[in-house]
Amino acid sequence: MKNYNLAVLVDNKPGVLTHVSGLISRRAFNIESISAGYTEEQAVTRINIEVSVEDQHELEQVVNQLSKLIDVIKIVNLGEMDSIIRELVLLKVRANKSTLADIRNVVDIFRGKIVDVSPENVVIELTGSQGKIEAICQMLAEFEIIEIARTGAIAMSRGPIPVKNM
Repeated sequence: MKNYNLAVLVDNKPGVLTHVSGLISRRAFNIESISAGYTEEQAVTRINIEVSVEDQHELEQVVNQLSKLIDVIKIVNLGEMDSIIRELVLLKVRANKSTLADIRNVVDIFRGKIVDVSPENVVIELTGSQGKIEAICQMLAEFEIIEIARTGAIAMSRGPIPVKNM
């Protein structure tokens, strides 16, 4: 299985995200991550989908099926071009006075931020590739990770051309 990052521009209407995700899951393709948000145009929502498929043929099936939805404006496979792919994670890690300095050192190495501190735990914010997020999780596991919230992958092509013009 290989993962592909798709940028899907859709009309900003209720239920569109449900239609898009439902179509993919009904075809038995796995969505590794999905996120939706506003774009520079108020009437358009961007859905970032990381889909797991066996081969290029299955990817084409996903794209072709999505293209048939009325509310879909544009679909771009960002894996076919030079792209920036990032994910945001919030990690709640058990901490006390004796472990706080060590946790802070790990966070600094990964260029993360401690955004909340309490007597029993800290909350860390980190943005980066999936590999970077997996690596900090491994490093912080010895301190006991209490909770993880991840956004899933979002992607943008490099260069001056926006997805809507591709």
